Amino acid sequence: MKTIYLAGGCFWGLEHYFKQVVGVVATETGFANGHTQNPTYEEVYTDTTGFAETVKVTYDETKAPLKFLLNLFFRAIDPLSLNQQGEDRGTRYRTGVYYTDAEDLPVIQSVFDQQQAQLERPMVVELEPLHNFYAASEYHQDYLDKHADGYCHLPLELFRMAKAARPDND
Repeated sequence: MKTIYLAGGCFWGLEHYFKQVVGVVATETGFANGHTQNPTYEEVYTDTTGFAETVKVTYDETKAPLKFLLNLFFRAIDPLSLNQQGEDRGTRYRTGVYYTDAEDLPVIQSVFDQQQAQLERPMVVELEPLHNFYAASEYHQDYLDKHADGYCHLPLELFRMAKAARPDND
């Protein structure tokens, strides 16, 4: 099993999105790459901790290769929007890919380069090693499973697309 950390705005929707993908074996909402210890949601919400709402994605690379997952990630975000996704604004909603295995960097960089080539302006998606990650409280885990009518900035058709996506038709 491999792990990648993805920040794409509100983590409720991004977690639910990746849970649909065949080959993703676990997801966990939390906060990545900030400068305090054990932040609470309320602290992160102030935009003073440096953390981004992030989803830890654990996956079986034989069923869901990293390139495939990253291309799905880019379908779920606006890579030109700084510190905002949908109506959610603040540094906690910035976009980013945070890795723990340096061997993944060439694949990640390749996807970033391919995505950038399709844009007329520079992307504002962070690409960094994971410095730290703290799980969000149980309230924020699997939020959209617990609250079917809960807030989500992602369109519903994106969830259906994720469920049907396969690496060979990416």
